[in-house]
Amino acid sequence: MSSSINLPDLKLYRASLLKAGVEIPLHVVPTEPNGLLGVLPVPDIDQSGWPWTIQTDAEVFQKKANWPKITIVTPSYNQGAFLEQTIRSVLLQNYPNLEYIVMDGGSTDHTKDILEKYSPWISYWRSVKDNGQGHAINKGFSISSGAYFAWINSDDFYSLNAFSVVINKFLDTNADFVYGYGINRYVQEQRDELIKVERFIDRFIRVSRLFQPSCFWKKSIHQPIWEDLQCSLDYELWLRMVHGKKKRLVATPLSTANVHDLAKTSNPSMDSAWRNDHLLICSASAHGIVKNWNYLIFSQKIWRKLNQFVHILTHIS
Repeated sequence: MSSSINLPDLKLYRASLLKAGVEIPLHVVPTEPNGLLGVLPVPDIDQSGWPWTIQTDAEVFQKKANWPKITIVTPSYNQGAFLEQTIRSVLLQNYPNLEYIVMDGGSTDHTKDILEKYSPWISYWRSVKDNGQGHAINKGFSISSGAYFAWINSDDFYSLNAFSVVINKFLDTNADFVYGYGINRYVQEQRDELIKVERFIDRFIRVSRLFQPSCFWKKSIHQPIWEDLQCSLDYELWLRMVHGKKKRLVATPLSTANVHDLAKTSNPSMDSAWRNDHLLICSASAHGIVKNWNYLIFSQKIWRKLNQFVHILTHIS
């Protein structure tokens, strides 16, 4: 990473929040022996299934006494139509050592009502104007105390049992970074698309595609978000943070991304922001251009075929 990338000092963010009255460590999300489904508020919309009327079985966590703390940060702005789904998908994991932080940028819809509704089960939340998604994420992590980190945007949601699967993968493999499959949910068409993420190595990190809400990592490798970026902040973070670290794939969907008209990935008005991010990331002062692009893509295709072959052999045996 070039030293010219302007990364914030999270200690300064932490100091400003402490000065504003935040007390750390934050309280963990309260738990119930039978899970939180019976005590959480009634949802604003009439829905069934996950994460509305079912929950992760709390008994799956009774096999171990000391589960490591996980911190989840949700950056939010005017996504009230999806936020409750996001919050419930975090809380109804029923994970026994969870720190949940929501940093809202001063939403003008009903977001604040939802946050107040779920406030007893959120470790910390605030709703004030900020400088964008990266700023919100950085502020959230600046006051975190978990051993493992992840962020999920306010229009995405975790899969049933996701935290159990992820933390067990960390504990079983001592990985630094765990990533998994995901689902794109096309809201208007009412259809789901499974996104199978490939096992990747550092050689192909510039062309690898990770499903952001399905990514988790150790606190010890965490780095700040580059706040100049609007769209590709996750991709750029992986370039700095994941290279050279022990990575493990979970071959099952860990999260779902709602694809809708206002989502950055599908909103035509964000095209210029995507292009600007690309120019910043590929500038000589940052990560530089990708050399031998065609050769890299060709090599990745061979790597993909080898992985598919190994996967088939593993299942046959």
